[in-house]
Amino acid sequence: MLERFRGFWTKIMSYPADGLLRLGVTPDQVTLVGTLGVSAGALWFYPRGEFFVGTLVITLFVFSDLMDGYMARKTGKSSKWGAFLDSTLDRVGDAAVFGGLVVYYGIGDRETQLGDADLYLWLSLACLVLGNLTSYARARAESLGMTAKGGIAERSDRLVAILVMTGLSGLFDLPVLREITLWALALASLITVFQRMAIVRKQTLANPGLDT
Repeated sequence: MLERFRGFWTKIMSYPADGLLRLGVTPDQVTLVGTLGVSAGALWFYPRGEFFVGTLVITLFVFSDLMDGYMARKTGKSSKWGAFLDSTLDRVGDAAVFGGLVVYYGIGDRETQLGDADLYLWLSLACLVLGNLTSYARARAESLGMTAKGGIAERSDRLVAILVMTGLSGLFDLPVLREITLWALALASLITVFQRMAIVRKQTLANPGLDT
């Protein structure tokens, strides 16, 4: 759903990306720094309940995901290694975001947590696991010569939803925003896994040669 806005944000981020290219920075370096920034922001601020500041830090580094691809294309250095590195480190960053919430609900200050912290710990963990499973389903399908893109909760949708609502929950001190989002993403991610399985199953039935 949110992929339609990628072109707009890529254009915006092309200006700092061009500046980095002039400084000799490589796309792989941007990918690595971006992942480290997202992971550090999520695992440092979220466990402390500093959701607004943490989201600002994470969002700043998330945009590197647009910059590295633009830089690779502009310099003609797009490669299978770069695509592999970018995709792999995306999973690291996503896991760190939900991992930060897992840690918050697991060992955070229980006096500041409203409701059932254990329940939301498990929901955060479910979002982490199912999010990675949806990405794995697509990658595995593509490795078998099929496609499995789509579903109601693609990566960009999940990431934007949790960052926006977690940030707002911290800004307005409304944990219910974050908690509702965890419920929604856990369910949507589960549905997306089955949707991608159905997409692959349909392809194998339509072309039995793919199943050999």
